[in-house]
Amino acid sequence: MYQLAWRNIWRNKRRTLITISAVAFAVFFAAFAISFNKGVFDAMINGAVKQYFGYAQIHGNGYWEDKSIDNSLEFTESLKAIPHQVAEIEDLVPRMETFALAAAGDRSTGALIIGIDPEKEQQLTQVSDKIIQGSYLSTPSENAVIIAEGLGTKLGLNLNDTLVLISQGYHGVNAAGKYPIKGIFKMGLPDLNKSLIYMPFETAAYFLGAEGRVTTLVVKIANQEKVPKAIVGIQNLLPNKEAYEVMDWKALMPELVETRQLKEGGNYIFIAILYLLISFAIFGTILMMTKERSYEFGVLTAIGMRRGKLFSVVWLETIMVAMVGAVVGILMSMPIIYYLKVQPITIEMMGAEAAAAYEKFGLQGNLPTAFEMNIFLTQAFIIFLITSVLALYPLFTIMRLKPVEAMRE
Repeated sequence: MYQLAWRNIWRNKRRTLITISAVAFAVFFAAFAISFNKGVFDAMINGAVKQYFGYAQIHGNGYWEDKSIDNSLEFTESLKAIPHQVAEIEDLVPRMETFALAAAGDRSTGALIIGIDPEKEQQLTQVSDKIIQGSYLSTPSENAVIIAEGLGTKLGLNLNDTLVLISQGYHGVNAAGKYPIKGIFKMGLPDLNKSLIYMPFETAAYFLGAEGRVTTLVVKIANQEKVPKAIVGIQNLLPNKEAYEVMDWKALMPELVETRQLKEGGNYIFIAILYLLISFAIFGTILMMTKERSYEFGVLTAIGMRRGKLFSVVWLETIMVAMVGAVVGILMSMPIIYYLKVQPITIEMMGAEAAAAYEKFGLQGNLPTAFEMNIFLTQAFIIFLITSVLALYPLFTIMRLKPVEAMRE
């Protein structure tokens, strides 16, 4: 049957090649669109995670909504022990975050202060790699700060200048201090690059009158796949669940999630239209193959060939044409998608507006594709599904076939 079906599809070579080409290009464009979209957004997520957010965070209940230091939490021994009890978690990175008025000379602006443990923060976000002037913080108690490039430009500050900070500390304590600028760094997220100040953790706690407390515990996790299990593990270990909020990257970055969903929705509409057009092309081939062989079907049925077996041959012919096209499309797309993963498109090639939109989410430099086998296999499965449904037409025709009438036609 397979041999017979294979021979039958080449009885009209031109039609078969046109159908194979149509399916191949549909699979090519669908695979490329999906892989490019997934690659770009995976890079955005990884960029935002490595720049600042992490894959998950633990806060005091209500902190994320109002960012008040009064909703900070005590960094207890039970919290410190979580990484040793949940296999998916590598470490907890403490932060003391608050807003302050930053001033230098006659200039002032709002700023985000983040108190960090220099060693742990370096392992999470590689802050030292972003330093463009000066050096990174050395100890949690060092009396110095490093500031973002945009903030330094706004206040006219340079290396070793003094930065004045005024804020409100824990439970209304007055917070004010002067700190030398040890380094200047550049953030990939534009909003943070205009306002961010890193301060050693113990220095920040003293500045705010909040010793022994943290506003944020960033959960260090190796990859996205481990996030759900890690969050469940944390929630099971928290002594008083109502006093904490555990948020994954989706809750921390809703704008990015919404942007991804919107973009994927547009892609799915494009792919659906593409496959709809291909469905008509495949159905046209099936229709012609069925109509022009009515005499043949009549003869075969008249000499005793079972209708089910006849339909099986026709179904195999249809599937073979479609799957050959799918395989050709996959083989066409794989080297191009892999090349664009290794040598990705640069943001500059997308134009100024697109570059600004990507940079908003921390994506700089390149727009890689995602080279994953499930992307290609999904396209083959969709083609198989479409073809199997369309092949019901010859089944309907063969089951209603009257051999004498078919031979007369």
